[in-house]
Amino acid sequence: MLSGLHREAYPALPTAVPCGTPPGPVRGAAVAVSALAARTVHQARAVDVSRPRPVVLLFPGQGSQHAGMAAGLYRREPVFTAAVDAALSHMGEEGSRVRADWLDPQRAAIDIDDVRRAQPLLFAIDYALGRMILSWGVRPTAFLGHSAGELVAATFAGVVSLRDAVTMVMARVREAVKIPAGGMLAVAASEEQLRPYLKDGVGIAAVNANQQVMLAGSRGPLTDVADRLRADRFTVVTVPATSPFHSPAMAPASDAIETDYRAIPLREPKLPLYSGYTGTLMSAEAATSPRFWADQITDTVFFRNALDELLAADDVLLVEAGPRQTLTAFARRHRSVRLGAGAVSPLLPARAGTPEADRQSVLNAAARIWTEGHDLDLNAIARLWTWSDEAAPAATGSTASRIPAEALVA
Repeated sequence: MLSGLHREAYPALPTAVPCGTPPGPVRGAAVAVSALAARTVHQARAVDVSRPRPVVLLFPGQGSQHAGMAAGLYRREPVFTAAVDAALSHMGEEGSRVRADWLDPQRAAIDIDDVRRAQPLLFAIDYALGRMILSWGVRPTAFLGHSAGELVAATFAGVVSLRDAVTMVMARVREAVKIPAGGMLAVAASEEQLRPYLKDGVGIAAVNANQQVMLAGSRGPLTDVADRLRADRFTVVTVPATSPFHSPAMAPASDAIETDYRAIPLREPKLPLYSGYTGTLMSAEAATSPRFWADQITDTVFFRNALDELLAADDVLLVEAGPRQTLTAFARRHRSVRLGAGAVSPLLPARAGTPEADRQSVLNAAARIWTEGHDLDLNAIARLWTWSDEAAPAATGSTASRIPAEALVA
């Protein structure tokens, strides 16, 4: 069937199989450029999807950002585009500057790793990716965010509105820039191994997986700690961040934003929301506490604990709605995923690439969800290759005459 298709027919895909029967319990999917589609489908693996695992969305935080992240979806996927624009619109004039730096990183006024760009843009992109997945017909059963990603998760769980969540993000940014410059380190070690190295306000920022811990602190003391760790042959990687989040150095900022957060309506989660700060399901008491949210910029993130509890509750398909696949890497090290009880799928590429790579990665994730057994709105997914670069960012979803090469065949 595919070998006989003219290239201009590809925007009509996904399509029903020639016999016209609906999808059954055995499925296979392939993502390829049109020239390779027939061969790729021939090599696709068929899977039994009679017992689909529930979907849980993961939202990464600062450290996952990179220049041009997810830009290949902007103006090509209408739900993503409209959601990014909605989030940025709540930032006022700063939102326009964030967008300009994102779409033209070579001429950016502020570097992507600066908190003034990283956190607002990560929030907008994580949120937009989550909205896009929901537009496919996916109904997540739970949410888990890492660091700043927890505020995105809270938005989807009904704790806070989009407008108020953006207000909270911008308050964090406003106060964070008043704190002396610092940074974060990823170290291949346990908490116990690292505690003797902590000094002068350097603290454990996050426990992400076994033998994967992050440290944070002011620039000078953090550099000294990094030198000592490398001298003792620990693997140390500098995390792209300019502020010492999740360390005692952020305490003045935490106190300042609590005042702002008291004016924001906070509600009990309507859907299961796992917190990296408590390591368990977020309680109504925590969700509605301004102090809880303000403390997030000083407190340690226990992502490993939250993931443990989430995967102990059910076998799920984790989908990382954010750039760089950081949380995917942590999840793949978890015993449940290694044994095949749970699974994880990233939405975006692991590193910066072409716009086509962004779209193909999203299509791969859609294929993974569909072959898990979830019935998706294939017309919504088809927007990834029928939406025009020239269309207005928040257009109504009309398709374009442009015929891109990538397609998904289900």
